[in-house]
Amino acid sequence: MSPHRLTRRGFVSCAAFAGLVAGVPGAAAASPLQIHVMKDPNCGCCGAWIEILQRDGFDVSTETSFGTALSQYKMDNGIPAKMASCHTARIEGYMIEGHVPTADIRRLLRDRPDAVGLSVPGMPYGSPGMGPENQREAYDVHLIRRDGTTEVFTSYDAA
Repeated sequence: MSPHRLTRRGFVSCAAFAGLVAGVPGAAAASPLQIHVMKDPNCGCCGAWIEILQRDGFDVSTETSFGTALSQYKMDNGIPAKMASCHTARIEGYMIEGHVPTADIRRLLRDRPDAVGLSVPGMPYGSPGMGPENQREAYDVHLIRRDGTTEVFTSYDAA
């Protein structure tokens, strides 16, 4: 008999183990992270960032907002004016402002700091959705604390 042949006993054992694992919370594939993005309907870079989120496994919903209403939404949710960018998102109680890389969003959700969220102020060239990464300018992702102070969460060097 071949050592790689599955016997009836092996099959039954595997099936029983699979049944046990299926009943364990977290054993199944995790559902996609749901993120809600507020954006100006005329902004192309917002759409490019959303496509990156979707490609990286996020379930994205969007809502359009204009000018002062979008600015007010940012302020009401703890985004300081100096940290503002073009779009704002909410995920699991955190705010994400601007072109934040998905790896930083995942790290934020993993580490769960006591904070408002993350921001990439302005629109740095080469950040996600803002042109090719291999031509990016240096930029920082900032952690926004609940008291409005910020600190560098991640730094990206120029390409």
